[in-house]
Amino acid sequence: MRPPSQGLNFLLLFTKMLFIFNFLFSPLPTPALIFILTFGVGIFLWLVNRPHDVLPVVDLNNQSVGIEGGARKNARQKDNDLLSYYFSDAKTMYEVFKRGLAVSDNGPCLGYRKPNQPYKWLSYKQVSDRAEYLGSCLLHKGYKPSQDQCVGIFAQNRPEWIISELACYTYSMVAVPLYDTLGAEAVIYIINKGDIAMVICDTPQKASVLIDNVEKGLTPGLKIIILMDPFDDDLKQRGEKSGLEVLSFCDAENTGKENFRKPMPPEPDDLGIICFTSGTTGDPKGAMITHKNVVSNAAAFLKCVEYTFQPTPEDVAISYLPLAHMFERVVQVVVYSCGARVGFFQGDIRLLPDDMKTLKPTLFPVVPRLLNRIYDKVQNEAKTPLKKFLLNLAISSKFSEVKRGIIRRDSIWDRLIFKKIQDNLGGKVRIMVTGAAPISSSVLEFLRAALGCPVFEAYGQTECTAGCTLTLPGDWRPGHVGAPLACNHVKLEDVPDMNYFSVNGEGEVCIKGTNVFKGYLKDPEKTAEALDSNGWLHTGDIARWLPNGTLKIVDRKKNIFKLAQGEYIAPEKIENIYSRSRPVQQVFVHGESLRSSLVAVVVPDPEVLPAFAANLGAKGSLEELCQNQTVKEAILEDLQKIGKEGGLKSFEQVKSIYLHPEPFSINNGLLTPTLKAKRAELAKYFRLQIDSLYETIQE
Repeated sequence: MRPPSQGLNFLLLFTKMLFIFNFLFSPLPTPALIFILTFGVGIFLWLVNRPHDVLPVVDLNNQSVGIEGGARKNARQKDNDLLSYYFSDAKTMYEVFKRGLAVSDNGPCLGYRKPNQPYKWLSYKQVSDRAEYLGSCLLHKGYKPSQDQCVGIFAQNRPEWIISELACYTYSMVAVPLYDTLGAEAVIYIINKGDIAMVICDTPQKASVLIDNVEKGLTPGLKIIILMDPFDDDLKQRGEKSGLEVLSFCDAENTGKENFRKPMPPEPDDLGIICFTSGTTGDPKGAMITHKNVVSNAAAFLKCVEYTFQPTPEDVAISYLPLAHMFERVVQVVVYSCGARVGFFQGDIRLLPDDMKTLKPTLFPVVPRLLNRIYDKVQNEAKTPLKKFLLNLAISSKFSEVKRGIIRRDSIWDRLIFKKIQDNLGGKVRIMVTGAAPISSSVLEFLRAALGCPVFEAYGQTECTAGCTLTLPGDWRPGHVGAPLACNHVKLEDVPDMNYFSVNGEGEVCIKGTNVFKGYLKDPEKTAEALDSNGWLHTGDIARWLPNGTLKIVDRKKNIFKLAQGEYIAPEKIENIYSRSRPVQQVFVHGESLRSSLVAVVVPDPEVLPAFAANLGAKGSLEELCQNQTVKEAILEDLQKIGKEGGLKSFEQVKSIYLHPEPFSINNGLLTPTLKAKRAELAKYFRLQIDSLYETIQE
């Protein structure tokens, strides 16, 4: 708000002149006098309340600076030392929670709700006590306070997830998240790889699957299942027959309470989490993340936004992004370190809007897929030319303020156009952070205008805990992922095969810092591929330094990419599976980072297609059959069937295909001399068809 002196001086001068005029000349009629005074007061209020330009704390034209060795650091860093913590009394995730307990004065910590009900809250002390009881139970059951002791957590976001995690940290054990999207075989692999003897899960259905695996001898090391939800005695009896103890979360806490052990907290360099990444081919890789890794990443975020957003115990975050992923883990460490609260969604993403309205969060971590839905919904609701005109005018007007550093939700456009959007998110969001996948410039510009809060974009990966760059406060320009965080340096390394060279400000993104992981669990070969001898993490992403010192991701070192929801895709693996389809001769699978699904260009086998089509009642030339909708749908169905049989996950299956009669070849420039697909040329060659396919998909 502008200091009132200017407006006050104006009002005093205006009143004085009006008094002199009224005294020297004929007195004004009372209505006229009231009107003029009202007008003057209106000008006064406008001068007092009109927003003024806000200058950023960093020169946005020089957001990072070079250091020895060709790397770059955040421009705000005075030296080359990397940040390890933000609060001196919170250097581990255990200490972070204890700090939250103190600064909140045992305030509300974890919130949950049932349908059509308000949120209920567990206090910090309740959560801390329950974690100590559960941790004591783990020790009583034979676990030791050691980094070698891994505890599986197989559940959706809920308070018991955090209690289970904190129980591990309280007694220096390691939390290993499990999640459905990894697939059944991956869950078995992780339990065995991590020597996990105990899994804490949420539903009887998951417990039943775990028992099945033990019965079949697939996870012989699993000995205990702790179940959050109520369950029948037959589940317990099934477990006993296989030498597996099944007990309720409540019973586990009571056991720990009766056999209480004092906390045995970890050190900053101790292992805290093993986060298994879905990867693209082969088995999942277990990224070993230390307490320092997580705390430093959260600290760097707080350092970056401290002049814009400083969390207090009054702040609240909505938890719906998977706790098994590091992005959500870092968000929650930020929250607990400041004594703020976390409210969990009901477990159904379709009910998230109702949860938002009820919880009214101030901190909203998001992924582009959700933001795209918000954007599309608003655009689709502006059906008439007048509504579209007003919406575009509102966005343009508000965004012109954003460019001047003015972020608010009390303008005329907020009242007329954007209030409904803001209310759907609870109406109190103070900060939004998007990550996990790229976001389009148009969506980002819309959000920064419409939501009336800072919207930051982060970039990183599990191996650097979560983020390594973040857009800075005041930087409204889209098309980049910001500057290095204070916990790491970033350099670009030559990729000669792809014609990227660091002397040109281009290359593979490499990260070194307090947030970089220790390596992959029991996998020195994969660790050596990711971490070089000097401690630099090689991300596989290709980027370019922009003139203002920010990073722009431009390519991928391998033929691997992310979809909008953040899932990695290896197209060659999918193509190899789809090639088993009888009517298919060649297939090119394509995806984009701003899309949530895959499409494909299929070249049918000219010898098989006629008979395949005849069974569908379709006849004609190869070109005619390629244009036949029935044939196209049948081939798509066959691809998806073979994909399912081949173990493809739902997000790896193509949603639409284009049939092309001419094979990819060396002569038409779509294959290399070694008959490998030229992916960039294929994407360019079929650009119109790919765009058309995406227009038909409801994402």
